[in-house]
Amino acid sequence: MKLLVISDIHGSLFYLKKIIRIFEKNRYDKIIILGDELYHGPRNPLPLEYNPKEAAELLNKYKNKIIAVRGNCDSEVDQMVLNFPIRADYNIVFWENKKIFLTHGHIYNIDIPLPMEEGDIMVYGHFHVPMIEKKDGKIFLNPGSISLPKENSLNSFGVFEDGKFYIKDMEENILMETEL
Repeated sequence: MKLLVISDIHGSLFYLKKIIRIFEKNRYDKIIILGDELYHGPRNPLPLEYNPKEAAELLNKYKNKIIAVRGNCDSEVDQMVLNFPIRADYNIVFWENKKIFLTHGHIYNIDIPLPMEEGDIMVYGHFHVPMIEKKDGKIFLNPGSISLPKENSLNSFGVFEDGKFYIKDMEENILMETEL
């Protein structure tokens, strides 16, 4: 299974279109969205081509391919325009006998993890900085932000494929990778 992992779209139609082209070209099975789909938040600048309405319409075309969680900038109003669930603080997918916890990062993260066993994986966004870290036999992953990277990082996304997790820039160059 090939999973595309994105976070922190923040209503950027420009970067959302770009990531959808990547999704289609590489024939990923699912899109995992780690929150902050539509709104840019009061602490962030307006992202390139900020257009939450059209971003929602584009995301809705892929509703059957999306697994999403709620970010700190997501609200009930966002759920009213999105045709896939975004209200959960976390979700769990199972992959090769491992639990992969999906969350935004504002509640649960490497410093405040969900109840994980050795070998489990937690994937979260929120910080807009790509990261791969192993701690206490667990793996913590952050794909960064496709629209508003921080701390001099690049616009980036993640990929689960062939027993590895990759963080790639928007030109699909590998920035980081780890065996799972």
